Amino acid sequence: MRHIVKTSIISAALIASSMLFGAISSDAQTVKSQVVENGGTGPYKAMVAGDASLEKFTIYRPADLKAAVNAEGKLPVILYGNGGCQNSSIEIRYFLSELASYGYVAVAIGPYDEDDFFAHWKDVMSGMYPENKRVILANGEEVPKPTPEEVRQREENMQKMIAQMRAEAEKAAKEAAKKGKKNAAPAPAVPVARQATYAKQLLEAMDWLTDQNAQSSSEYYHMLDLEHVAVMGQSCGGAQALAVAHDPRISTCVILNSGIGDMEMQGCTQEQLKNLHTPMFYLIGGPSDVAYENAAKDFRRIENVPVVMANTIDGHEGTYYEKSGGLYAIAVRGWLDWQLKGDISQSAQFLSDKVFQLLYPEWEVVRKNF
Repeated sequence: MRHIVKTSIISAALIASSMLFGAISSDAQTVKSQVVENGGTGPYKAMVAGDASLEKFTIYRPADLKAAVNAEGKLPVILYGNGGCQNSSIEIRYFLSELASYGYVAVAIGPYDEDDFFAHWKDVMSGMYPENKRVILANGEEVPKPTPEEVRQREENMQKMIAQMRAEAEKAAKEAAKKGKKNAAPAPAVPVARQATYAKQLLEAMDWLTDQNAQSSSEYYHMLDLEHVAVMGQSCGGAQALAVAHDPRISTCVILNSGIGDMEMQGCTQEQLKNLHTPMFYLIGGPSDVAYENAAKDFRRIENVPVVMANTIDGHEGTYYEKSGGLYAIAVRGWLDWQLKGDISQSAQFLSDKVFQLLYPEWEVVRKNF
């Protein structure tokens, strides 16, 4: 009987572990992979991988880990949260693959998939189009500006979604009141969208990487530099990054087209800014970016760590759809090379207005606490 109970406890523990990481297998096991844009422009051709022991995430890494480590030393890590807090990193695929080709291992929330990158971006850009630039995808295809009818339809769909969420919130509040729960929260005036992912997943990915780095049977054994870790996210994923940036294992934080401002999102509020302990880089799309005001508020409120905020002309969708991730990938790689690899030569573009303007003549930059 004791044996049966003990076996049941062990099985329960294994099941709990599988729920956390998406599979019972403990060793890394690449089961699916693809190469995009010939593996990036860096010296270590990258691949996008799905791992049997990490089914809820996608890995972006040099295809030949040993070659990269032999040349670079252990590889720094990137933890990534997606725009919209989506359960897919398809829209950031070229961007993260490009970073990986320069000697990084990035783990993004969302299972491995092979959806059509270009079809995805054509749909996204039909609703969010920066008026001051042409949108040309990485394959050279130009996305036409949305028609007035498409804009109107997108707005109608958004209003329907808000109405549905408000109705669901009101229904949940009424049900809670009927059950006699005390202090039942009233329906919010502006409902919070239900998200497919949560901020803690970024730390779950970190736990998996730590485990793999310590297992001699893992292909990541002693390959990862866990002393140099960036947490990063775009839009809603940026809120996820801010929500976990207090973790002592984080070395730097990159906030893309995002900012918390006066909002509450993914469990993050402006109070989290007081707990920051690493250098911060905000990369925002300028006044046409819906995150512009929030990011500006964050910049003013951050007092205890160095922070750089760059504003571009690209709106909320950045340059992720462009070849090799566009200028956003170049700027972020410069920051990561400085912060995670100690490449002091990269610091000039963030600390010198003159150098910054030479590299990004249409962008603006501010900094403080250096």
